[in-house]
Amino acid sequence: MRNDICSPKDSLWRNTIVFLALVIFVPAATAKVNFYVSSSGDDSASGGRDRPFATLAKARDAIRELKKAGDLPEGGVTVHIRGGVYPLKKSFELTAADSGTESSPIVYRAYKNEKVRLIGGKQIDGFTLISNPAILKRIDEKYRDKILQTDLRVQGITDFGKVSPRRFGGPAHSTGLELFFEDKPMTLARWPNEGFVKIAGLVEPGTVNVRGTKGSKTGKFMYADDRPKRWVGENDVWVHGYWFWDWSDERQQIESIDTEKRIISVKPPYHNYGYRIGQWFYGLNILAELDRPGEWYLDRKTGILYFWPPEPIEKGRAVVSVLNRLVNMTGVSHIVIKGIIFEAARGTAVVMNNCKHTQIAGCILRNLGGSAVQIGGGSNNGVVACEIYATGSGGISLRGGERQALKPGGHFAENNYIHHYGRWQRMYTPAIALNGVGNRAGHNLIHTAPHMAVMFGGNDHAIEFNEIHNVCLESNDAGAIYAGRDWTMRGTVIRYNYLHEVTGFRDRGCVGVYLDDMFCGTKIYGNVFYRVTRAAFIGGGRDCLVENNIFVDCRPSLHIDARAMTWAGYHVNTTMTERLKAMPYMSELWRKRYPGLVNILEDEPAVPKGNIVRRNICSGGKWLDLHGVDKNIVTMEDNLIDKEPGFIDKANMNFQLKDDSGAYKLGFKRIPIEKIGLLEGFPNK
Repeated sequence: MRNDICSPKDSLWRNTIVFLALVIFVPAATAKVNFYVSSSGDDSASGGRDRPFATLAKARDAIRELKKAGDLPEGGVTVHIRGGVYPLKKSFELTAADSGTESSPIVYRAYKNEKVRLIGGKQIDGFTLISNPAILKRIDEKYRDKILQTDLRVQGITDFGKVSPRRFGGPAHSTGLELFFEDKPMTLARWPNEGFVKIAGLVEPGTVNVRGTKGSKTGKFMYADDRPKRWVGENDVWVHGYWFWDWSDERQQIESIDTEKRIISVKPPYHNYGYRIGQWFYGLNILAELDRPGEWYLDRKTGILYFWPPEPIEKGRAVVSVLNRLVNMTGVSHIVIKGIIFEAARGTAVVMNNCKHTQIAGCILRNLGGSAVQIGGGSNNGVVACEIYATGSGGISLRGGERQALKPGGHFAENNYIHHYGRWQRMYTPAIALNGVGNRAGHNLIHTAPHMAVMFGGNDHAIEFNEIHNVCLESNDAGAIYAGRDWTMRGTVIRYNYLHEVTGFRDRGCVGVYLDDMFCGTKIYGNVFYRVTRAAFIGGGRDCLVENNIFVDCRPSLHIDARAMTWAGYHVNTTMTERLKAMPYMSELWRKRYPGLVNILEDEPAVPKGNIVRRNICSGGKWLDLHGVDKNIVTMEDNLIDKEPGFIDKANMNFQLKDDSGAYKLGFKRIPIEKIGLLEGFPNK
């Protein structure tokens, strides 16, 4: 397990993950055919070691020609990519025609671990000091000689995109143009520079009331500071806020500012849940707030980009994102892409649709406007031994399998290091998302994010051997591992994970494993929770098992409520029943797999029956919160509560039990703590 939150050095990390990907996942046979690609190559060349191609597309086409001439050679084909920067003008496309076979896979890989950078951006230059008096007037006098400008249109960049609102529940679209300097994302000029300010008042209060939580449905609210006076005259100002609930953010464009009454009015449509006094927001995309190193602003009308570089501009490399997607694979099989750095795309770096036995292995995916890898349909595809960070939304999305037939997809996210994600789409864009049937997230290290680490929906997934910490940093009523509102999504096992330091925004509390709104049939087994508020949470669901877990300094360790019998009862005859009837839950297959569903509508469906809590350890903190739940309908047995469990070294967070621990007498089984997290060989392991 790892307790640090620092990123490993890039080169050491990259060499290690490529090595592990080779050892664990690449077929042992030696490729019989090799092609080479170099940034100084020539697409009219042969593609050999001494006469490499210039582009991946040419190497792909050469493989197609090879296949037309006959079967692929035993051992397959490897495309060796020499070190260098490869700016893409369009996505690299692979289709069924580019597939390998089990005995003849096709591998695109960095040559001997050289640094290969596949980028969707364009390097920009031509920076000068600002001379336009009207622009200088908008900038604080103290900073005018620090800020540079460059004309993007002159450099052939005319599609700027726009600031994306990302409405709650909607898809994570690409973000529009972003600026990166020395391989780090820069900050769109904002106020305050860190954190948030609060809504001080509402113009039309009392028009929203959710179980006593009152607010306004109209996007006109008051602020307390005079700073927005500086924004008058700006032409594209946005605010990003958590307007009503702590887990629902949205960016909205400002329509007008009344600086005398201190009222901001945003453009409709207004936020779905409304606005509430005390909720938090900040302003962004404001030239007048470009007031510290690393900030930038783009005037989309003129195409002029303004930037305060964190170091002399001539000593760094400025890149703006242009391309939406780097790699697109459709219907391919038996392909591995290995050891490559993917960066500077506006959207998702790699998208795989209806592929089979295809992997992204040993890669670095960073500085993206969207997510890293999206896998949908097909079977047995994976993301292995990759580092993912500085993404605009999440990390890896796995959707596969057929729910009605309960046929597993077999997709996997294995041994990845995912951190500092969710830069733009803050909520509901997890490090790993599992959907469908029978997919897996294992041995991943996940930390430092505004919202959740793992989100799942569907059946029979495995979430195991992951270390998760310091997530949900900008949200409350949120879960590090989360699913919700479905009786039929059963069979997922959450086991042997280590969750620690998960306490919510401003330590106001969130959840470790969050089974929200009557979610059922999930097994929480053999996990270690340390300093997690509401560590295991059953929100009105039934048939869940909480067994053989260790809870240390959690408040509380376990929460069970009966929300469907009170405020959430309206879901029972609507969403819950509709989703139940959408599945063949009365079929022989479903009856055998999930017998608890057969008579659920006749068996007091709002009552959280069938939950079992046994052989857990609670040390410090608080053990249990039952809200509206009859103790007699929860099976609780052989839990070791408020007794010294016999940790080997609690002070140093070694929560393995000594051989003479009293928990073993209650039937507790040893947790393989030493196997949790990244596999051996990674930095700082």
